[in-house]
Amino acid sequence: MAGATPKLIKELREKSGAGMLDCKKALNECDGNIEEAQTWLREQGLAKAAKKSGNVAAEGIVTILVNDDNTKATMTEINSQTDFVAKNAQFLELTKQITTHAQVNSLNDAEALASSSIEGQEFTTFLNEKIAVIGENLVARKVVNVEGPVVNGYVHLGKVGVILAAKCDDAAKEKTTELLKKVAMHAASMKPTVISYKDLGADFIDSENKAIIADIEKENEELVRLGKPLKNIPEFVSKQQLTEEAIAAAEARMKEELLAEGKPEKIIGNIVKGKIARWIEDNTQLDKTHALLSQTYVMDDSMTVEEAIKACDASIEIVEYVRFELGEGIEKKEEDFAAEVAAQMGK
Repeated sequence: MAGATPKLIKELREKSGAGMLDCKKALNECDGNIEEAQTWLREQGLAKAAKKSGNVAAEGIVTILVNDDNTKATMTEINSQTDFVAKNAQFLELTKQITTHAQVNSLNDAEALASSSIEGQEFTTFLNEKIAVIGENLVARKVVNVEGPVVNGYVHLGKVGVILAAKCDDAAKEKTTELLKKVAMHAASMKPTVISYKDLGADFIDSENKAIIADIEKENEELVRLGKPLKNIPEFVSKQQLTEEAIAAAEARMKEELLAEGKPEKIIGNIVKGKIARWIEDNTQLDKTHALLSQTYVMDDSMTVEEAIKACDASIEIVEYVRFELGEGIEKKEEDFAAEVAAQMGK
């Protein structure tokens, strides 16, 4: 049988996605047999993919797929080594294919994805073949499916993705869908870690309470040096800590201070109302950083996210929140170019 002919090379390239020279070599090795040449390319490609698997894949893209009736959303993070490949049409098509596969099969973590089958192949084999064709290490790092009465999501420039699920009255589903998109945009920017301050761990609150007070005390030292007004040092950092007893004690102190200043008793009640509102603001700093509902809404800074939700419809309740940030937690290898050149010259 003849080896590599232009027609066979073209056919093999279309079937395998491999480069022209690789296809020519495969056909010559296999005497022009297309099926054997595909197997040969796969074997060679897998060997190349294995070599590339040690390379750090910290670039890539976050992708979200929401089904037609907004009851299920899937988010994946697929990593590549370079931003150049992350913008490649083949890579973008691959991420869509994997995200659709994850949604159809309700795959909820990277392990489940890796153990699945796609296009009649084990997923790892499928991905290794794509690595061979694209030429960089690729990692299907994260995947999640979120279901609910209403779900929606938002991806910012392929780098940050957010999915939210909510329950609401049937009549409010359409406006809930629209609102969730806006709140997802907010969360992509403001990076909350939980939905409500009630979800913050007690140990975390205690640790951050000490850290925030120490930071403000340090800032005040500098403000003293500069002769500027000092910042209030909070007692607490979360609403979880603001018990009835804590609030009552704060109000009592305020009343005593106002009486000592000679304020008329009949107006003290109104003054304390304003002061206690400011005190709560000062003593819930952690909530505003970490709790979605407590944050100032980026779409309207006159209200919190919780207030914006109530203004939209009182029946809406956010029940699930997932946020992916591309490459988060991956340690990128620092390349020492001079050392690399020196090493090559020493060989």
